[in-house]
Amino acid sequence: MDADLSSSWDMDDEYEKLIKRMNPPSVVMDNEACKNATVIRVDSANKHGILLDVVQVLTDLNLIITKAYISSDGGWFMDVFNVTDQDGNKLQDAGILNYIRKSLGADSDFIPTRNRSVGVESVADHTAIELTGNDRPGLLSEVSAVLTDLKCNVVSAEVWTHNTRAAAVVRITDESSGSAITDPHRLLGIKQLLCNVLRGNNKIREAKTVISNVEINTDRRLHQMMFADRDYERADDNIQDEQKRPSVTVVNWCDKDYSVVTIRCKDRPKLLFDTVCTLTDMKYVVFHANVHAEQPEAYQEYCIRHLDGFPVNSEAERQRLIQCLEAAIERRVSDGLKLELCTTDRVGLLSNVTRIFRENSLSVTRAEVATKAGKAINTFYVRDSSGNPVDAKIIDYIRQVIGQTILQVKGRSEYSNSPPQESPTRFLFGGLFKSRSFVNFGIVRQ
Repeated sequence: MDADLSSSWDMDDEYEKLIKRMNPPSVVMDNEACKNATVIRVDSANKHGILLDVVQVLTDLNLIITKAYISSDGGWFMDVFNVTDQDGNKLQDAGILNYIRKSLGADSDFIPTRNRSVGVESVADHTAIELTGNDRPGLLSEVSAVLTDLKCNVVSAEVWTHNTRAAAVVRITDESSGSAITDPHRLLGIKQLLCNVLRGNNKIREAKTVISNVEINTDRRLHQMMFADRDYERADDNIQDEQKRPSVTVVNWCDKDYSVVTIRCKDRPKLLFDTVCTLTDMKYVVFHANVHAEQPEAYQEYCIRHLDGFPVNSEAERQRLIQCLEAAIERRVSDGLKLELCTTDRVGLLSNVTRIFRENSLSVTRAEVATKAGKAINTFYVRDSSGNPVDAKIIDYIRQVIGQTILQVKGRSEYSNSPPQESPTRFLFGGLFKSRSFVNFGIVRQ
């Protein structure tokens, strides 16, 4: 049966390649058509998921999509995007322009199938672990401590929390060899211990740990994991203030047999990817769309049908779609104070840093952990574990412990990155971050 399924997939790929040869995709980039953005036009044979693939290519380059016009009626797909770099400038870098052209144009491997994933990392040199469970203060600290005890080095991680749930994709290597962990017995032990940590004392909601050996796009996978974990379901006693929630409406356009989805919310990077990803994974097809995403507010309008050709056909389906889109928008919202850490990477670094946070009553709401050329480049969004605003004195103390130049506060003027006045403890803590364990100094309780 597996052979038959593989043969069927191969036939599908060959058919799609034939369609591509008959109707090669076209990519046109114009820096003259718009005063303040580069206009990118993509024409291609239509296929479910193609819009997400195009948006993902642009998003993975950290480009800002300020406007988009999408039309995919019939067998042809036509998109126009106005994009800038992160500084709001037109695209001038020849390398980026060539990458877009090669990724989406006629000479690309641009076939939106199950096998294609944009912006993924090879798993040959690391082991990917997917985690979902109940969120609680100190969870990231506990997970990273377990991995350190198991002689695992965290090379990258992405952590999201939303609506009392947490999801993470963590990439690890063996501490001694620096390569992927392949021993099935060791992997089983890692999986079981992490699952116990995620479960905690919560006996109601399930915790999951999955060892992944396939290439994945981390952002899309996190959306899928949280969707499968039903983070979009809100408890009656945990209803967010209506004014803080994004505005999402779904109405049926009976004359055209479309359902029209309208979204209004605060603009932020990757917002378009998050909404298109959710619609695609929920098996909706976008036929037309109009997107305006110029600060501070974003407006998105989609004409959709389900993959079976029907619009939204019940109130229950309408409410579920609204809840899922709200959740997709909220998951990446940066709730908390932004801290950036940059230092020489070493085994146990993440465990030590997050333990310092936990011992000072800080809870991590989102985290991006990466290593590059021997450097750890980490971003944490933290808040007080009790829900109160973060105390500036605690942040100052943590920065003294870790290092003023190593850990910096971003985006909040009340927390200055400039060193505070000389302190009698400054020299005591100065070499702390070079130590293998914070426990040795008695600052962190065992």
